[in-house]
Amino acid sequence: MTIARSHTTQRMSQIVRHGDTIYLAGQVGDGVSVADQTRSCLNKVDALLAEAGSDRDHLLQVIIWMADMADFHEMNAVWDDWVPAGQAPARATGEARLATLQFKVEIIVIAAAKS
Repeated sequence: MTIARSHTTQRMSQIVRHGDTIYLAGQVGDGVSVADQTRSCLNKVDALLAEAGSDRDHLLQVIIWMADMADFHEMNAVWDDWVPAGQAPARATGEARLATLQFKVEIIVIAAAKS
C-alpha cells in the first residue's frame, strides 16, 4: 500500500494518506483569542481534508493541545459548532507548551477518506 504525502518539507508533511486513512499535521491558527485560533485551525483542517478527499463527517480521531486548559470551554464552544452532530470523533485534549507563546491551540486530525 502506498503512502502519499502533500505539502512536504524537510521537517513534516501537512497531509499523509495511507490507504483510506488521512493524517494531518498539527494545525495552529491565527488570531488573538482562543476562539479565533480554534476557528482558524478548523478552517485549515477543512481545507486539508477536502484536498485529501475527506471531510469532517469522516473524522476518526482528534487530539487538541492547549497552552492553558483554563481556555477549554472557549475552545469547546467553537468545536461544538464545527463538529457534525452524531459524527464526533474519538478525541483527547491536553495542556502543552506549544511552539510559540502566541499559539493557544493546536489540532491534530486523523480521518477516513470518503468512499
